[in-house]
Amino acid sequence: MFIVSSYTLAVGLCFVTMLCWGSWANTQKIAAKNWRFELFYWDYVLGILLFSLLFGFTAGSIGTKGMGFMESISQASTSSILNPIIGGIIFNLSNILLVAAIAIAGMSIAFPVGVGLAMVLGVLINYIATPKGDPVLLFTGVAIVVLAIILDAMAYRKLSLNAKKTSTKGIVISILAGFLMAWFFRFVASAIAVDLDYPEPGKLTPYAAFFFFVIGMVISNFLFNTYLMKKPIEGLPVNFKQYFQGNFRSHLSGIIGGMIWALGFSLSLIAAGKAGYAVSYGLGQGATMVGALWGVFIWKEFKGASKSVNLLLFLMFVLFTAGLALIIIAGS
Repeated sequence: MFIVSSYTLAVGLCFVTMLCWGSWANTQKIAAKNWRFELFYWDYVLGILLFSLLFGFTAGSIGTKGMGFMESISQASTSSILNPIIGGIIFNLSNILLVAAIAIAGMSIAFPVGVGLAMVLGVLINYIATPKGDPVLLFTGVAIVVLAIILDAMAYRKLSLNAKKTSTKGIVISILAGFLMAWFFRFVASAIAVDLDYPEPGKLTPYAAFFFFVIGMVISNFLFNTYLMKKPIEGLPVNFKQYFQGNFRSHLSGIIGGMIWALGFSLSLIAAGKAGYAVSYGLGQGATMVGALWGVFIWKEFKGASKSVNLLLFLMFVLFTAGLALIIIAGS
């Protein structure tokens, strides 16, 4: 299997993770305008499943180092199988709750509260489990990135002239989504061998752990997303007949979106061996700022904004860059 051999390469892969996690949602814009998120999400999960198999049988099976994809699966212990599956279930629930929070409270509240909380708790959880890097620099960098996310939220709210009063329900759901999202990475990481060149018996390679994570997503999606189709946050209920009536572009956009997200997560897992799980997770969760870049420069969401909004955006990007630099230095 392919194994990351240097810290520089690991950081580079973490940046790709950040780009992927901050960009996959753009594929929903490619789908038909009347294509609901609940329907899109089935193809999104399918895309993640397809990529996990493709990645496992290519990068996870090449070379002479470590353990092959199928070999790793065949010798996995029960706990090494169950932990990534639990991680997949937790992530799926947190992701759906985050979408619900966006529908209720808006992106400017849901993302800073949900993703910001997930980033801080996730880095803390992963650092305690596998301490690697300078904790002062690491957590200072995380704090600066969270501050950048808050500035992004302030810019969104200033731009919206008709902003609704934030509901307590939306904030509570955002907090719950962020708390759950902070844990999924640790469940997957706990099943991965410490030494990938000579994996401990029963432990998994990152490729096999990712596959079992996806199994958890697929299984839980039949529960979570089916419920959401019947009891949507917004709009009328949708059914599976509508899903199968979707056009090729709508289905393809979801599959591509899932594969983009899956590429990011898989690279984060294989980079963590050199970068450390806390650094890998922290850099990946900087995806919120990548999403902001798409909104500012591609989708022109801040076109015609006031000087105060533009100042907030400028400060956000400066702090974001500084925070990422500290996280990278901490890991080295």
